[in-house]
Amino acid sequence: MSAHGQDEPVVRPEQVNISDSSMWKKVPMIAAVIGILALAGAFGLKGEHDEGFYFSYLTSTMFWLALSLGGLFFVLVQHAARAGWSIVVRRIAENMALTLPMMGLLILPAVFLGAHDLFHWTHAEAVATDPMLSWKEPYLNETSFRIRAVVYVVVWSIFGLFYWRTSTSQDDATGKSILDKAHKMRWAAPLGIAVFALSLTFSAFDWLMSLDPHWFSTIFGAYYFAGAVVSTHAFIALIVILLHRSGYLRGVVTKEHFHDLGKMMFGFTVFWAYMGFSQYMLIWYATIPEETEWFSYRGAGDYLTLSIVLVFARFVFPFLGLISRHIKRNPKTLAFWAVWILAAEFIDMFWLIDPVDAHNAGNHHPTIEFGLVDILCFVGIGGMWLSVMTWGLTRKALVPVNDPRLAESVHFENF
Repeated sequence: MSAHGQDEPVVRPEQVNISDSSMWKKVPMIAAVIGILALAGAFGLKGEHDEGFYFSYLTSTMFWLALSLGGLFFVLVQHAARAGWSIVVRRIAENMALTLPMMGLLILPAVFLGAHDLFHWTHAEAVATDPMLSWKEPYLNETSFRIRAVVYVVVWSIFGLFYWRTSTSQDDATGKSILDKAHKMRWAAPLGIAVFALSLTFSAFDWLMSLDPHWFSTIFGAYYFAGAVVSTHAFIALIVILLHRSGYLRGVVTKEHFHDLGKMMFGFTVFWAYMGFSQYMLIWYATIPEETEWFSYRGAGDYLTLSIVLVFARFVFPFLGLISRHIKRNPKTLAFWAVWILAAEFIDMFWLIDPVDAHNAGNHHPTIEFGLVDILCFVGIGGMWLSVMTWGLTRKALVPVNDPRLAESVHFENF
């Protein structure tokens, strides 16, 4: 009798194990090599693009970090809610969260080396002559800024590693140990969600909102969170579809799970729009100069076009595209919208970060400059991220094979 109370295993090893696949085993090494070479090339070009380099670097870092944090949130909320449908795709999210220690290291160059280029409030002469910056100095100072960054990274890494190690060790557990590990992960989830909410919110304040220290929004953390979560569900769907095409997870992850992933993509697309509109509407209505300026220079030059593109790419088109039940249950159409959403997330990060560089330079009619450094940063950080994530996929089973409720997830149906 198996741990699931059945004579036959819920899933067959060949369905959920890619460690014997020569193609998938090569992916982590190839991704790591590409990532290292691309990052080396980006830093090699830093001297030629000194002023804007760290803006490009931060854009790509925050994009890939959003997927890592979204993976951690997915794991935490599924355990806290005792969700059954998601068990067969939860391991992918666990591997996304596994990248958090590395992403923590990759954010440090921006925090320690690039802070003076990125953050106006790090300039002592600016603080001395600006009453608002002086008032914010107890929070916005380099020492506390760096301490907070280390705290965020350590906390995220602890939770990411805890869930990956506990879940994967459950695969080889027997008897009472299986339930013990399930209970441990479940009871740690509420604490994890609380810590996650605070750390993500304040990291978004520190690394994104404080790029313009005169501007402030109490829901900015929720805005970044919404983008991270919708992108995470899109990425999980895309990976499952790629694994299906390679012959894995068939009969384990079904159209029913695609449907739920699509519903989450649709739901958080609406939530992102709600956060973005709420932030804009309240600032537009109040017309306080310190608040409206943040939007005003995103409505000038090429950034006006980008702002309009973002509204349609991030909300209007995916909202209309994901309404249909049939689109969410079809792997081809779901994959299309997954790629679309991930592209829109990068556009969003670029829209949040890049205009600050032109604004700081006093350019009131800016043109968008997206070049080789931006591409190398994206490929470099992405290559490193994918190397860790796919390493996790090849090391352990693609699903938590000893989860007590795995059978429930495999046979899940939407009503």
